[in-house]
Amino acid sequence: MESIKKYIAECIGTFVLVAFGCGTAVAVGCSSKAGCGYILTALAFGLVIVAMAYSIGNISGCHINPAVSIAMLIRKQLSVKDFVGYVVSQCIGAAIGCVVLGILFGFDCGFGANQIQAGWANGSVGGAFLAEVILTFVFVIAIIGVTSKTENTAVSGIVIGLTLALVHILGIALTGTSVNPARSLMPAIFAGGEALSQVWIFIVAPLIGGALADVVYTYLEKE
Repeated sequence: MESIKKYIAECIGTFVLVAFGCGTAVAVGCSSKAGCGYILTALAFGLVIVAMAYSIGNISGCHINPAVSIAMLIRKQLSVKDFVGYVVSQCIGAAIGCVVLGILFGFDCGFGANQIQAGWANGSVGGAFLAEVILTFVFVIAIIGVTSKTENTAVSGIVIGLTLALVHILGIALTGTSVNPARSLMPAIFAGGEALSQVWIFIVAPLIGGALADVVYTYLEKE
């Protein structure tokens, strides 16, 4: 029963992330040339993490991201069974979020799906892949670092949320910023087309970035 509650919490959290984060991108535009819309999208994703961290964090840890879950699996803070349960729940939550966006904005709204952004230097598959690895690495190592000390509990949600906003501020111009396979997979499925053909980048690269963050942090914390 406890695991089921964790899975439900992860489903709810990822639903909110997609509905409000991707929803803001759809509503205001997240082009790097859109100015206010760009910043609002970054803030929306960050603020979702703050809200969810202080609401479901005590239930599931508020991963709402397979890249975070894989880091916790490697750190042995999550069992293989729960890792699978978390990822499935996150994908279900993201799918529900996409359905809501389709109802609100129309099923041709694009769903805030990630894609390689044109017009930036080295805008290629390799460049996008590297960008997502780096962005996810920064995000996940911040999570591991701030949650590794109990005295940080009161501020951890704020730190993690601000870090997600930070990586979006850079990453939107490059890839739209994924750092989260569940957040990318479901919008790509609903959007189809080019977003679906590129979605493997936004699944594989964040998982590598999350795993790498754990490996590096584990090395750094050893005495």
